Amino acid sequence: MTTSLIILASVIVLIALSVRIIQQQRVAVVERLGKFQRIMHPGLNLFIPIVDRVRVYHDLRIQQTNVPPQSVITRDNVQVLIDTIVFYQVVGPEQATYGIFDYVLGVRNITTATMRQIIGNLELDETLSGRERISAEIRTALDEATEKWGVRIERVEVIDIKPPLDIQEAMDKQMKAERNRRATILEAEAAKQDMILRAEGDKTSKILRAEGERASAELQALGQARAISDVAEAEKTRIQLLLEAGLDDRVLTYKSFEALEKMSMGPANKIFLPTAAVEVLGNIGAIGDMLKDSRQKVDSGPVSLKPSQNGNKVS
Repeated sequence: MTTSLIILASVIVLIALSVRIIQQQRVAVVERLGKFQRIMHPGLNLFIPIVDRVRVYHDLRIQQTNVPPQSVITRDNVQVLIDTIVFYQVVGPEQATYGIFDYVLGVRNITTATMRQIIGNLELDETLSGRERISAEIRTALDEATEKWGVRIERVEVIDIKPPLDIQEAMDKQMKAERNRRATILEAEAAKQDMILRAEGDKTSKILRAEGERASAELQALGQARAISDVAEAEKTRIQLLLEAGLDDRVLTYKSFEALEKMSMGPANKIFLPTAAVEVLGNIGAIGDMLKDSRQKVDSGPVSLKPSQNGNKVS
């Protein structure tokens, strides 16, 4: 009975040792009698105890390693402190196990060496503004080296670049001076634009005011002209009605002169004679003398027109 239990326990232990469960995104490098045998992938894997053994487990997820801050000298002899981080992924578990002793340490060392070479060819200003260039060149150098290690470099980031304290203080002063200069320029530009806008507004206002005055004068002159035209048209109509009513030439002449007298007393400096009145006055044959007498009597009083007894002369 005891022997059976021992055998059963041994079988259970053997089965347990013969089975390996690998988690997702992990692999195991298996050696048989000290020699690489295979890669165990995620899931249930059979394993021969004593003969086979797991050399190392690899995580296939993207990982990161912080490169210790490095003190690097630029081309213009300024010492800067650079902090870098590298993102990588194991894509060849066998090469990562047998191609290099410690691929993480190798990545850090290559990053440090490449960084010193790159920064040594750059001045301080180029270093501070060239993070993308530095990251790209470091990644290129790492890709060439890690290709044989079964490691792929995903990304290289320069986290921080710290110049010496005195250099940083000088840069801060320079930055403040530059900001003050820009602020002064902006204020001057604003004042200039304000003056230009004010001048343009004043110019536009004067132009609009002059155009308004001109339009008002034109409308006033047009109104006066229309008033005079309306008066003349009304007088023409009145004379026409008198003619149609059968009035003789003497009455018509008297009315015409009466109208001329009233129009001459008005503000207009020009008098428009209706055509019908001119024709009636022409029939009398003495229009010139009568106009002369009417002008002489404007200052003394109304013009008086009286027909003579024989009807041939007007006084």
